[in-house]
This record gives sequence, C-alpha cells and structure tokens, in this order.
Amino acid sequence: MAKKLVIVESPAKAKTIKKYLGRTYDVVASMGHVRDLPKSKLGVDVEHDFEPKYINIRKQSETIKKLKAAAKDKDKIFLATDPDREGEAISWHLAHLLDVDLKEKNRVTFNEITKSGVKSGMAAPRRVDESLVNSQQARRILDRLVGYKLSPFLWKKVKSGLSAGRVQSVTVRMIVDRENEIRSFIPQEYWTIEASLLTDTAAKPFIAKFYGQNGKKMELHTKEETDAVLADLRNADYVVESVKKSVRQKSPAPPFTTSTMQQEASRRLGFQARRTMKAAQELYEGVDVEGLGAVGLITYMRTDSLRISDEARQAAAAYIEKTYGREFIPQTPRVYKSRDNAQDAHEAIRPSLPEITPAMVKSSITSDQYKLYKLIWERFIASQMASALLDTVAAQIGAAGYTFKASGFTVKFAGFTVLYEESRDDDKEENSVLPELAERDHLIEDGVKGSQHFTQPPPRYTEASLIKELEENGIGRPSTYAATITTILGRNYVEREGKQLKPTELGEVTTKLMKEHFSQIVDADFTANMEKDLDEIADGDKQWTQVLHSFYDGFEKDLEKAEAETEGISYRIPDEETDVVCELCGRKMVIKHGRFGKFLACPGYPECKNTKRIVNEMPGECPLCGGKILEKKSKKGKKFFGCEHNPSCSFLSWDAPIEERCPVCGKTLLKKTGRSGKIYCSNESCNYERGLKEE
Repeated sequence: MAKKLVIVESPAKAKTIKKYLGRTYDVVASMGHVRDLPKSKLGVDVEHDFEPKYINIRKQSETIKKLKAAAKDKDKIFLATDPDREGEAISWHLAHLLDVDLKEKNRVTFNEITKSGVKSGMAAPRRVDESLVNSQQARRILDRLVGYKLSPFLWKKVKSGLSAGRVQSVTVRMIVDRENEIRSFIPQEYWTIEASLLTDTAAKPFIAKFYGQNGKKMELHTKEETDAVLADLRNADYVVESVKKSVRQKSPAPPFTTSTMQQEASRRLGFQARRTMKAAQELYEGVDVEGLGAVGLITYMRTDSLRISDEARQAAAAYIEKTYGREFIPQTPRVYKSRDNAQDAHEAIRPSLPEITPAMVKSSITSDQYKLYKLIWERFIASQMASALLDTVAAQIGAAGYTFKASGFTVKFAGFTVLYEESRDDDKEENSVLPELAERDHLIEDGVKGSQHFTQPPPRYTEASLIKELEENGIGRPSTYAATITTILGRNYVEREGKQLKPTELGEVTTKLMKEHFSQIVDADFTANMEKDLDEIADGDKQWTQVLHSFYDGFEKDLEKAEAETEGISYRIPDEETDVVCELCGRKMVIKHGRFGKFLACPGYPECKNTKRIVNEMPGECPLCGGKILEKKSKKGKKFFGCEHNPSCSFLSWDAPIEERCPVCGKTLLKKTGRSGKIYCSNESCNYERGLKEE
C-alpha cells in the first residue's frame, strides 16, 4: 500500500503525475476549491477584522469524502495544487480540511508536468506560503464585499440579476468610454497624393508618396489645396534627390506570457480568451501522446514572466541548429526582461520539451490543443532564433519644388521569420521593392492622383486589444481576464459585434450610475493601485486586513450616500420599439434581452405574452429554393446563414451572402473571410470564385 499522498487539482494532472511517481504514491484530485465563502450570506465578519466564514462546498461533498479516505493512514501528504495564489489558497484549505500541519514542508509545485519537472518539484517541498494565501483571501473578500453589497443596489435601481465587481465594472466602463469616444469623434478631412514612377530600365512602376514642399512636411486638408499641387506637378520633371540604403535588424517577439498568449490566440486563431485558457490548462496538466503516454506539453500557463530555463534555451538551440543551420542561432543567447510589476515565480509559457514538435503530437490531441501548442511552440523556438536582416532603401524625389518619398525593403536574411512572426491589431508593414535608384536620376511619371481621406475614430475593443489595455493599466491579473470577459458578456453589459466588443444600453446605464455614486470602483487607477496592494500582501510587505479596512471604510460611506441620494429614483432601461406588429394584439413589439441574447416581445405583457426571434435578413436568395437567406446563431453563438425554409430546405453556410450576383450563373455570391478569403458562388455546380484582393 502507498504510504504517501499527493493532492493536485485535476484528474488529468493526477494521471500524468502518477506515471512519474510510481507505486509508493497515491495521487488524487481535489477538483478545485473544497471550501469557500457561503453563497447565501456575506460570510465575512466585518466587525472582527474581516474574518472569513468558510464552509465546505456542497457539490464537493463526495470529493471531500474521497480525499479524507485517501489521506487516512498516510505517512506524508503533499499539497501539489497549481503554482499560483489560487493554488496556494486551495492547498491551505486542504490542509485545514485534512488536518495537515502547516508548519511542515508539505507544499510542492510543478512548473511543468514532465518527469524532470515532477521530480524536481517533489525534491523541494516547502511550507504553504501564508502571504500568498492572504493575498488570495484579500482578493476574494474584496470581491465578495463589492458584489454582495453593491449588486442589491443595482437590482433596486436598474434591473434584477445584475452584478458589480472590482474588475468587471471598470472593464465595462473602459468599453463604454471607448464607445462614447467613437460617438463624439468628428472626422477631419485630409488628402494624399501618390505618384506612379518608372526608371529607364524598370518595367514596373513604383509608388512615391507626397511629403511636402522643398523638403519640409506639408499637410493637405482640402481638395482645393490638393488640386493646386496637382496643377503645379503637371508635366513636372521627377528627379531623385537622395538615396539612403541600410540594413535593418528585426528581432523576434519574446515567448508568451498569459496575456500575450490570449492576445495572439485571439488575433491568429480566433480563440476567445476562455477557449485559449481551457486548451492551455489541458496542455499543461497532461495529454496522452502516442509513444510517450501522459505528458504535460507546456509549462504553467498563468505567468507574467519572460524568463526561461537554461535547459529549455539549450534544447531550442539544438533544434534550431539541426533544422535550420548554425547561422540561425543568435551570437549571444536571448534573454528577455519582464515588466517591472511582473510576478516572476514561473517561467514564460513554453513547450516543456522543445524537442516535441507539433507534428509529433497532432494525431494525439484535439484540434484546439494542437493549434495552441503549435502557436506556443513556434513562438518559443522563434524567440531563440537569430534576427532577420532587411536591406532597406529610402529615396527622396523632387518635382516642381515638391518632395516625394518612397521606401522599400528586401529580406537579406530571414532569421526567425522562417518559422513565426507576431501578428498585430494594426496594419502590417508593406513590403514594397524599389528599383535601383541613384542621385540625379530622372524618372518617368506614369500617373499622379490625389485621394480624399477622413480621420477615423478609435476602434472598438476586441478581446485582444482589451486584454492588452487591461494589462498595460494594471487592472486585474491575466489569469482572470477570460473570466472577466465571460462575466460582462453573460450579464449583457457588453455584446459582440463580429470580433468587436460593444456596450449594451444596460452596460451604459449601469456604468453611468456607477460613475455617479461609486467613482472609485470604476476608476482604472484606483483598481490598479488595489492590485498593487494585493501584490504587496503576496510579497509580505502589507497586512491584508489593513488593505481591506482602507477600502471598506470609504466604500461603506459611498453606499450609504448613494442609497440616500437615489431614494425613489429608478434607472430603468426603456424598451427599444420596432416596426414589427404583434399579430395577437396589434401593438408594436419591443426588443428585450434574455440569457440567449435579444428577442422581440409584446409590450402588452402580461396580457399578451407573444415573443419572437429577431431575424436579420441577408442580401441575395437561397440557391436551392429561392427563399430568403437569414442570419442565424449556433448554440455556441457562432454566426451562420441559412434558408428561411429550413429544415425543408437544406441550404446552410458559414460564409455571408453579398449583394453581388455571380457573373456566370446569376446566383448569390458568398464571402469567405480570413487568410484564404475569397468570393465564390453559392451554387455548388458553378465553379466561379475570385480572391478578396481582386475586390
């Protein structure tokens, strides 16, 4: 019989670790938290230094029985929950539940679930870190105080079922503030001029952009200004005034942190943060790989650090040299500096065994796991590769006293770009190639045109850009971003419009109320400073009850004041009237919000209880029966398009129909977006298609 017990959080992790520890150990899973504050009441004694009143979680009763049975008669119990604050707190709760002596060294952590990672973790047991536990307790109690005290206020003033939160409320405010910026934005007109130019020897023209007059920058605001310049340029002689050539070095992006992984998975894979973290958790805990058995493929996925081990760096270098050649290894090993406020307990997110390529595990893991592992693996290997070298050229061209500029580059040495390049929210740099140019060269004009533009408002947040903004402002922790976004969407404070996040009327009304009466709760700086306080508690530099006192004393006064000032005032959201007439009573139906999104309802409720789905009619016609094409949503919220006569008509498509008809057969055209984007015919017997770039 095994004499030692190791407690982890998940069955998958338990299975993988058991493989490395052998028969002398039992490994069991706690299935997450086993104790928490009660749901039915505050569970915090505010009068006695915020003493929490923890209870066993009811749905964990069977798990608790199994844990107690497994712990019986064991010589040693090791608490091996996740290596972060939450994991530390779970270990602390387990110690109280199972009467484990907190003075003993019984806490072990694993940065990676591999044989070496597990062995090194077991070889270095320590005491449960009470500072980390206190930081988690302070966070939990703060969230409980805000949620338990503020949510009922919102129920009374706005709508039942609402919630407020220290991080979620400021996140909603950021999205609302951005929407207000967009609404108040006044576009400004501006013009650009481009000249298409040829050399005597080049067959293909290149583009030079208007810069200014006599080498000084000049902005064009109106058509009249632009036409005046174009008139001066008529029959002008274009002469190369200067040519600068240089070699530019382009360095790889660092390995992933939790935040950058979520951002890149959103941009490149289209994954929501929740989906990314689920796949990452599975990869960390262990998956069954053919030929290897259960193995954790990545290091711990909740980290702010950019640090990597020497062993991992050496393994990456060995792979790079073998696959690409020695010239792809940088002269000095790459070391990346973490942010000043980063928690450096763990390495950056990387493959736990860099020699295991994505191709080696593809057949053994799910599609999501494979896509994310490939992204993590390529990002890490690329981060250890040599820089790319670009031959750049910048030319200044004069014509009629005006200055034009043209630039381009060619790849001299691909470096890390042979494997991976980071994607971005903004436009990628244009790779234009200039012909051979020399000073005093005379160029041939192949056309000059002016174009009108208008300045654009700031874009709405996407998940990627919101996560980036939250991190840069120190709001919340990267490990909580997925849950925060899920909550604000689930509460209908925010809705998705494609990839963009847009506030609902409910989100705007609630934010307005919060700004008026609880300005600190929705203040980014205040929330960020609170996060710093929690970090200082974790470091042992602040006492957790003092932090709670400093927050709660002011919060309690704000709540009392808000109750008094809003006495008899309601912040109800008016229903949006539509032109759809209720066929039962003749009233115009209104838009309501339910747990599955918007729907139409009769305003005569409860006398009339008629409801309808909101139907968005798309352009074009069904290629099978000629019916209308409607926009629909799958159970997971993914948009698709189908015939109004479904299910009797089988036409369905993930790609959106457009107004344009097929030039071959006259049927509706569909637009497929993404890397392989195209316009193609909905008629399966017609082969017409064209690329999006031909638009």
